[in-house]
Amino acid sequence: MFDFLPTINFIHERELTSFARIGFMAFAAFVLSMLLVPLYTRLGFKYKLWKQPRETAITGEKAPIYHKLHAAKHKRNIPTMGGIVFIVTVAIITILFNFSRSQTYLPLFVLVAAGLVGLFDDYLNIRSEGLGIAGMRGKIKFSLILGIAIVGALYFYLKLGYNLIHVPAVGDFNIGWLYVPLFIAVVVSTANAVNITDGLDGLAGGLLSTAFAVYAAIAFFQGNFGIAAFCATIVGAFLTYTWFSIYPARFFMGDSGAFAFGTTLGVIAMLTNTVFVLPIIAAVFVVEAGSSALQIASKKLFKRKIFLSAPLHHHLEAIGWPETKVTMRLWVIGQVVGALGLILALLGNRA
Repeated sequence: MFDFLPTINFIHERELTSFARIGFMAFAAFVLSMLLVPLYTRLGFKYKLWKQPRETAITGEKAPIYHKLHAAKHKRNIPTMGGIVFIVTVAIITILFNFSRSQTYLPLFVLVAAGLVGLFDDYLNIRSEGLGIAGMRGKIKFSLILGIAIVGALYFYLKLGYNLIHVPAVGDFNIGWLYVPLFIAVVVSTANAVNITDGLDGLAGGLLSTAFAVYAAIAFFQGNFGIAAFCATIVGAFLTYTWFSIYPARFFMGDSGAFAFGTTLGVIAMLTNTVFVLPIIAAVFVVEAGSSALQIASKKLFKRKIFLSAPLHHHLEAIGWPETKVTMRLWVIGQVVGALGLILALLGNRA
């Protein structure tokens, strides 16, 4: 079993060379995705790949507040399935340029596999116009993402021998087979949280850019340069997505992007052994998913709502915040907690 968290040393020539290559991959991903987006949007508008809104809340009842807030957006024809552009971008750059492929095979596999699940859901969403179902059933999506998480967990534990969990400022703990359910819980939860958060123009794109940038820094200081390059590649691609998804969004990444990059974020947290730092770095995602879970539980148990509309970003809209203000303020919070998570991860590195 190798050391997950090597001591942070002064940056020498090898680190500087790796840093330059990582920067190049991020830039290459940005340029390639910028070139691919016009092609995708041309096809999206030509073949009418419009996103269809759900007619009901997740608990089955009508959602009048949500529809009132987004009535104008629902009248616009906005292509979905755009996540495929960024999955393809990350895959191409990683395969062509990543200098430590052994560190990126697994996250790249998860990225593509979860992306295919989301892509199928987006396809069903596009084909469901006028039917009111707007995509795959939640239980089916959950089962497919769960299956990917199980495969990843077993590969980590049985093939790679991962069984250590690092607690910042405390140390490493061998948790044995419990690593498997922990891995599954982290990956499934992260995928679901990102999917829930992806509800306003640019919101998930900005937050994911921050989170993966933080993990690029964490992996770099751990000496895991391949993982750092992979995360930086995602950042480069998502800067393009954020550019085009700022209100009013040119297109949506859809579940193909939300599931792919949400699942991958959880895998990166496990690869860098920072599972206890992840809830801080991804605090906005955690709060968004938590608000949705609380709303569902309250409606089922007490027949009343906690929030005017869930998740949290819709509640903030409902109390009068413009969509752009909600997005940018949550971006700011995401950047603050990302910086805090990076500090804790680096301090824990010395424990």
